Amino acid sequence: MNFIFLGPPGAGKGTLATEISKRYQIPHISTGQIFREAIKNQTELGKQVKAVMDSGALVSDSLTIALVRERLSEPDIKEGFILDGFPRTIPQAEALEAITKIDHAVNFVISTDKILERLTGRRVCSSCGRNYHVLFAQPKVADCCDACGEKLIIREDDKKEAILKRLEAYDKQTKPLISFYEKKNVLANIDAEPQVDEVLQLFQKAFPR
Repeated sequence: MNFIFLGPPGAGKGTLATEISKRYQIPHISTGQIFREAIKNQTELGKQVKAVMDSGALVSDSLTIALVRERLSEPDIKEGFILDGFPRTIPQAEALEAITKIDHAVNFVISTDKILERLTGRRVCSSCGRNYHVLFAQPKVADCCDACGEKLIIREDDKKEAILKRLEAYDKQTKPLISFYEKKNVLANIDAEPQVDEVLQLFQKAFPR
């Protein structure tokens, strides 16, 4: 089965994709991973991506699409794949249609309040980078890392104002994909508000193997 995962920041797509990839034995493919692998392997496209990223510019649609096409030509996707973070726009979705067939576009549904609870509650160690959460993964000593004892901080992109800007960008740019795939009768909505294990059960029930 070929999946696309949709949903706003904080829906848990990356965590869910990692777990589903293991259970369904299909690769989890993100654009970030594609970029890193192409650069590491020094492919022609990888060299182009590195040059763009080194300049501080955004990787163009045409180059991203070429990299996705290259990745989806590899043999490990024979039984299916999970695309996470691509497509982000209607033009990217239309280009993807020319590359491969998508069986299911899975939209992970979550409220803004729940997103804010998840993301604003994240804390990270200023020294070693270990992650915590004020509700779900508290340190033994308040505001101190269990591993190295250094102070926990809130990342700039985990502050409420930054999160709301990211959600606004998602609504404008990526949310139209929901209608795009709904019209093609391949959209499925999954409640992403429960804990990960429960969301995984909902997914497996919707897409039995």
